[in-house]
Amino acid sequence: MQLRSIASHHDIREEGCDDRLVRSSSTALANDQHAAGSSAHAGASHLEEFRERSLARGVNHVLYWIVRAILLPAFLIYFRLQRIGREHIPSTGPVLLAANHRSFLDPFVIGTLTRRPVYYMAKRELFEHRWQAWLLNSLGAFPVDRGGGDEHAMSTARTILERGDCVVVFPEGTRVRQGPLGAPHRGVGRLALQTGARVIPVAVMGTEDVRRGWRIRPRKVTLRCGRPLGFPIVEHPSPSIALGVAERIWACVSLQWEWLGGISAARWDQLADNPSQRHVRAA
Repeated sequence: MQLRSIASHHDIREEGCDDRLVRSSSTALANDQHAAGSSAHAGASHLEEFRERSLARGVNHVLYWIVRAILLPAFLIYFRLQRIGREHIPSTGPVLLAANHRSFLDPFVIGTLTRRPVYYMAKRELFEHRWQAWLLNSLGAFPVDRGGGDEHAMSTARTILERGDCVVVFPEGTRVRQGPLGAPHRGVGRLALQTGARVIPVAVMGTEDVRRGWRIRPRKVTLRCGRPLGFPIVEHPSPSIALGVAERIWACVSLQWEWLGGISAARWDQLADNPSQRHVRAA
């Protein structure tokens, strides 16, 4: 009898211990979830701050022109930068510069095509460090979440265009370092239709060869702009219409790309069975 009593008492103690462990684990999990939620909220607020700054203040004109005055001669000398078709870019009114994306350097060399300040989307990871975020934002960048359709970034770009400024977009959505151009997303079509902005197709060639590790190598960089494209304003374009417009814009970018010597997707596929012939400039 005494043994049963002792065993029963021992079971009660174990159950009490298990309850405390469960409560402790639940509390820890709740704290972790709260911390994660707070961190996500803080991150979203941080990004929203820079979007609002792009809308309210725009670029830091003093810093923008100082940086431009330094970079432009450096690009012209070090990269032998060649800019073709600059006369096609309107000097006033909303403008979308739609370009292929090969390197981190692309927004900066594209910015030399016009004397107007340009705005562009940059991946949210570049805004994690405060000083870097401030610098990029002062030079026209605003954050975009590339994991899905970022309506906040699209709204920011739309508002910037509606006030008559210039926005750089990369319809591929990410960098395509080698080979032919990638496929466009429909976001550029949406912006063109919703704002009525003139669209300038731009091909960028040579920037993918510039960086190796931390080294910035002297390579020939060439930009070519096509004639402006105009589209009727559609307040709520369907996905299929937006994609159709994006493909029309991308066809013009591809034309500039091939004019510079870039290889087309069709030609790349033809060479797939004979890699030795890929000496044609494909990047």
